[in-house]
Amino acid sequence: MRKILVTGGAGFIGSNFVRMMLSEHPDCFIVNLDKLTYAGNLENLAGFENHPNHKFIKGDICDGALVEKIVEQYQVDTIINFAAESHVDRSITGPKVFIETNVTGTLNLLEAARDKKLERFIQVSTDEVYGSLGP
Repeated sequence: MRKILVTGGAGFIGSNFVRMMLSEHPDCFIVNLDKLTYAGNLENLAGFENHPNHKFIKGDICDGALVEKIVEQYQVDTIINFAAESHVDRSITGPKVFIETNVTGTLNLLEAARDKKLERFIQVSTDEVYGSLGP
């Protein structure tokens, strides 16, 4: 059985990804790590919150010890990172949380993947980080 750590799995895109994986891949166990900020919502987990192949953990990717513990405890073989601060307007008024999550948090995930020799690390982003397409 594949064991996947999905970060940001209570957000819109992350929760839909988790829902699809649980529906289409019964051979996968999903550990869903989300800090539940403004973008994460437990209501997004409705319909699969009690699925036997799903474990939700409220936590922060900036907590390197927690990330390591999850990877070890659940014998994770893949990390898929949806956890990010991406709203440009918020980055102007509060840049520190953007640096912490998008740099330090992602580094924690990458180090866990490297240290445990995981099969895959997938970094997901949003169109908002690229800017507008023009007029």
